[in-house]
Amino acid sequence: MGKINIAIAGVGNCASALLQGIEMYKNVPDNTIGLMNHDLGGYKPGDINVVAAFDVDKRKVGQPLKEAIFAEPNCTTVFYENLPDYPVKVHMGPVLDGVSELMAEDDEDKAFIVADEEPCDVTKVLKESGADMLICYLPVGSEEAAKHYAQACLEANVGFINAIPVFIASDETWAKKFEEKNLPIIGDDIKSQVGATIVHRTLTKLFENRGVVLDRTYQLNFGGNTDFLNMLNRSRLKSKKKSKTQSVQSELETPLDKHNIHIGPSDYIPWLNDNKIAYIRMEGRGFGNVPLTLEVKLSVEDSPNSAGSMIDAIRCMKLALDRKIGGVLTSISSYTMKSPPVQYTDTESKKMVQEFIAGRRGR
Repeated sequence: MGKINIAIAGVGNCASALLQGIEMYKNVPDNTIGLMNHDLGGYKPGDINVVAAFDVDKRKVGQPLKEAIFAEPNCTTVFYENLPDYPVKVHMGPVLDGVSELMAEDDEDKAFIVADEEPCDVTKVLKESGADMLICYLPVGSEEAAKHYAQACLEANVGFINAIPVFIASDETWAKKFEEKNLPIIGDDIKSQVGATIVHRTLTKLFENRGVVLDRTYQLNFGGNTDFLNMLNRSRLKSKKKSKTQSVQSELETPLDKHNIHIGPSDYIPWLNDNKIAYIRMEGRGFGNVPLTLEVKLSVEDSPNSAGSMIDAIRCMKLALDRKIGGVLTSISSYTMKSPPVQYTDTESKKMVQEFIAGRRGR
C-alpha cells in the first residue's frame, strides 16, 4: 500500500508515545495488543513514516527527531527504545499563543523553554517534506497556533488531524475551506482508547439505556505532565472544558443543567509525570425513584492512551487521500475525537468507521 508520510506539530509526550508505538508494532509484528485495528484498509502501523516535525522548545528545535522525543520536559513511559535514526530534524514553529506565561514560573525540567530562533515557513517545510498530513499536538489553549498550522496545511495541500481542543474541524468555516480544497480533516480533541471521557460517556449511556435518571455528575482529572502544568492557566481551559462536557452531554436525550455537570482538569501534581488520574461520580435515581450513586477511579499513562486512537485516525485519513475524499471525515472524527462536527454514540461511530474502511461509506 505504500508509506503514510506524516508531519507533527508539537514533539511532546503524545508524539513520543505515537512514534514508539509505530516502531514497536513494526518490528514486533506478532504483538497486536493495544491496537483497535492492526490492518486498517491495507495499512499497518509500520507504514507510518515521519517526514517533518515542529516545536518551539530549545531542547528540541534543531535536534534529530530521535533525540527530541525523549528530551525534557517529555516524561511519558519509554516502552520501546529501539527507534531509527529518522532523517528529520525538528523545525522551529511559530510560538503565537502556544506557550502559557506561567511556564516561566516552574522548573525547567517540567516547563517549556522557548528557543531563540526565527520560526520556519511551515507551508514550505510541509511541501518540501512530502507530508500527506499534519498532526496538531500543540498545548491546550493554542488557538492561534493551531489555526496557523491548519492554514499551512491548506496552502501545502496536506490533510490535517487536530488532536487538541480548538474547534477547527467542528467549525463550519474551516470545514468548508478543507472541503473546497478537497483535503481531509479529522477533529477535534483526541479521545483516548480508554480514557476519562469515553468511560464517562459509556456510563452515561448505561444510565440512559437502563432507565436510570442522571441528576448530576462530575469528572476530575489530574496529572504531572506539561499538559496539566499548562492547564493551571485557567484562561486556556475554556475550549477544553467545553469539549469534554459536550462529549458526555451528547449521550443524554436531555442534557443536564450546567450547574449539575462539572467536567475538567482539576490540578497538577508533578511527580505523577504522564500518569493521569480521573475521578468520576454520578448521582441518579432508579426504580421507585430510589437514589443510585456510582464512583470510578481511572489511572492511566495518558500519552500512549491517546496514541491508540491516533494511529487509526492517521490510517483513515490516508484512505481518504487515496480515495480523493475531502472535507471532514465524520466517521473517524466521531470515533476518535471528543468534539467532532457530529456526535454519534461510540457503538454507532465504530460501525461507521468499519463501513468507511470497507469502502461502503464515503466519510
